[in-house]
Amino acid sequence: MSTVTKIGILFGQENTFPQAFVDRVNEKQRTFPAEFVSIDQVTQSVPTDYAVIIDRISQDVPFYRAFLKNAALTGTAVINNPFWWSADEKFFNNALAVQLGVPVPKTILLPSKERPDDTNHNSFRNLNHMNWDAIFEHIGFPAFMKPHAGGGWKSVYKVDNPEQMFRAYDETGQLVMLYQEAIDFTDYFRCYCIGGKDVRIMPYEPRNPHHLRYAAEMKTTGDAGKKLLKTMTDYVLKLNHGLGYDFNTVEFAVRDGIPIAIDFCNPAPDADIHSVGQENFDWVVEAAANMAIERAKKLKKGKDNLTWGTFVRHSVMGEPFASAKPAKAEKSPKVDKEEKPKKQKK
Repeated sequence: MSTVTKIGILFGQENTFPQAFVDRVNEKQRTFPAEFVSIDQVTQSVPTDYAVIIDRISQDVPFYRAFLKNAALTGTAVINNPFWWSADEKFFNNALAVQLGVPVPKTILLPSKERPDDTNHNSFRNLNHMNWDAIFEHIGFPAFMKPHAGGGWKSVYKVDNPEQMFRAYDETGQLVMLYQEAIDFTDYFRCYCIGGKDVRIMPYEPRNPHHLRYAAEMKTTGDAGKKLLKTMTDYVLKLNHGLGYDFNTVEFAVRDGIPIAIDFCNPAPDADIHSVGQENFDWVVEAAANMAIERAKKLKKGKDNLTWGTFVRHSVMGEPFASAKPAKAEKSPKVDKEEKPKKQKK
């Protein structure tokens, strides 16, 4: 590595968080100057002069993702781990949550409505027709359909009956979709998790316009409220330790007092002051700055300085993954092999 060790942030269209992060890191110390990442040439296996890079944009820019993997290979602590983020998706995360004992909605994985490019009917010889009646009985209505590896509320559908579901499914093209039960919630929260240890639980109302979603209050009070906060904190840490994310958000819908993890694959979560509000913004800037400085101080030159979750680490060691007692896995919908489904994937 270079004799200069810097802390960088790689970002796209967002404006408020990157500058505040850089300013706060530089206010807190001078050993590791913080700046916006600058790239002019990427040569294979040549290290950068960044000890730490906070990644806020590579999910949308493949060139940046390749740059970050090269940086990680040569010793930079990239946040979040670009190798894991490339492999991560929501259906696996739900299955992982079950193993960790964290409640999640009932979920079915659906094949893409349209065949992927360069495939034909022979490519799907192992895929049976979907038994829609069994699936609808298992998930119920209303339900949500969303990409298994998507984000930002893109291509998300709420459906109230089979006809709506099939119309929505027809619009999804080559996307692999999740079909998931809707949770009728009394409270909803979005929770930051920074560095695998700092948690901030924020009341959140996903049905509000984007700029008002954090303008919500926790409805559960008293001892029940304290218990709920403790349980959510425990679940947030379990999920992020399992996934290995340093910077993530987890969303919970609370039904009958039980927090159900709805979305916990947000490794470039919203941190704009105009949406999260001043107090939440100040918290995430401070927590991210502290994490980046701590990681820079602990950097081991020539070593892998990435965070790997317990799923990967235990797999490498040949150890059981789940430290917690797994949640009872949901039963698959019954399939009547003699009965043809009413609707078939073309």
